[in-house]
Amino acid sequence: MTDVTSRIETEIKSQDVVVFMKGTPQFPMCGFSGQVAQILNYLGVPFKGVNVLEDMEIREGIKAFSQWPTIPQVYVKGEFVGGCDITREMFQSGELQQLLTEKGIATSTAAA
Repeated sequence: MTDVTSRIETEIKSQDVVVFMKGTPQFPMCGFSGQVAQILNYLGVPFKGVNVLEDMEIREGIKAFSQWPTIPQVYVKGEFVGGCDITREMFQSGELQQLLTEKGIATSTAAA
């Protein structure tokens, strides 16, 4: 296992929901990262943002790690969920809320 792989695994295990994104949850640096942050904030789900713009090794390493070419990347309880489009589609269909509930992660819209 490479150093960058172990760093990525440590990040993924550090919190229930982790987003590898451009920018931070408070200040996304691209529209796609912003959409993912907005969805998770709307659901009231605490998440950790890993700013790939601050670390080129992580930025390239996460793509190889997940075998997914784009950023942002969403992980729930260590499991890769997808990027912006998949997260948005899952949110709109209710699948994201269901996944979070199944994984034991409360959302503010659980009763809705």
